[in-house]
Amino acid sequence: MLDLLITHATLADGRRDMSIAVQDGKIAEVAPGLDASAHETVDAQGQLLSAPFVDAHFHLDATLSYGLPRVNASGTLLEGIALWGELKPLLTAEALIERALAYGDWAVSQGLLAIRTHVDTSDPSLLPVEALLEARRLMAPYLDLQIVAFPQDGVLRTPGGLDSLTRALDLGVDVVGGIPHFERSQAQGAESVRLLCELAAQRGLPVDMHCDESDDPLSRHVETLAFETQRLGLHGRVTGSHLTSMHSMDNYYVSKLIALMAESRLNVIANPLINITLQGRHDTYPKRRGMTRVPELMAAGLTVAFGQDCVMDPWYSLGSGDMLDVAHMGLHVAQMTSQEGMRQCFEAVTSHPAHIMGLDRFGIAPGKEASFVLLQARSAAEALRLRATRLRVYRRGRLLAQTPASTTRLDLPGRPAETSRIAQDRTGAL
Repeated sequence: MLDLLITHATLADGRRDMSIAVQDGKIAEVAPGLDASAHETVDAQGQLLSAPFVDAHFHLDATLSYGLPRVNASGTLLEGIALWGELKPLLTAEALIERALAYGDWAVSQGLLAIRTHVDTSDPSLLPVEALLEARRLMAPYLDLQIVAFPQDGVLRTPGGLDSLTRALDLGVDVVGGIPHFERSQAQGAESVRLLCELAAQRGLPVDMHCDESDDPLSRHVETLAFETQRLGLHGRVTGSHLTSMHSMDNYYVSKLIALMAESRLNVIANPLINITLQGRHDTYPKRRGMTRVPELMAAGLTVAFGQDCVMDPWYSLGSGDMLDVAHMGLHVAQMTSQEGMRQCFEAVTSHPAHIMGLDRFGIAPGKEASFVLLQARSAAEALRLRATRLRVYRRGRLLAQTPASTTRLDLPGRPAETSRIAQDRTGAL
């Protein structure tokens, strides 16, 4: 007898009336019309069953700290960094863990079951590092948390920065981070990329750098990142996050740059909500959107994901852990409103970030982990359009969260009262 059988589900690739059989926390079979006994059977009624949402770029040490010790009055990136500097001396391990766990609850309720979080290693006390390591331990039964050693103030710009980052890795942090554009010079930024990539190569770790988060088209550290990836044989293990300067670069240079990035098999993470909020602040009109060149990078074969980046912290006062909200903004900013473009944007918050994080066990296929989300939508495009309700969230075959379907009762003059789901998909398209 199966542990769980889900019937009449629609999958993100468009297959309909599918059954998913679950045994011992794994998907045993995916096929139309399965008829088998199970301890629990769920009729999906044609709704969308998706792999879990994954956020490959977040800052869990800062989340839910909005207003501490004050509000970012200008809303700019640099004031946010300055504000984080004011907040750091006030941090306690208990508060960091409490906020991380609270956000983890939000995440699971939204079907977000894996997060790659950056943690600031600039303070030699490593208080945020130790707090997030404890949060990772506490959340392990229900959420995958991958931690990046992130030298927020610059690994070379900060006295002892490289030593602090190295000690964070010794404590069990998973990924080597960096921020080359925040070093004191272009040359020092390039040197930081070299040192950090060499450190990752020595330890067999992935790399994920905040890179060229700037409107300056001459901020070109991603070129150095691609070179060091090629030189050290780190193909597929290195991620450039943000890359907003690419939005402002001339097309001739970008045509060379994207080819170099593809040769090195760099991964890319754009953060639509934050990129369009923090970039272009020095512009009058026309204002640059600031997000990197997502369609062009995808067309070149690079794995591109969307990240949430910030939720209620010194940089961003909004957010809820809803990756469909992130993808919805991303498809608008990147003008990816074709059927294929919307499919790619859905993948940018599911399969693409899972690949970047090495979570190959995620997916709706036999042998994969039985972690998935039942959405109140009949296609990936409809899920994006409506930011669909997460009806049921499973991890390894266990139900973690459920939300009642969204319905509206209409009492319109001259018509009989009825309960209706507004904006139902009428096209049957992807």
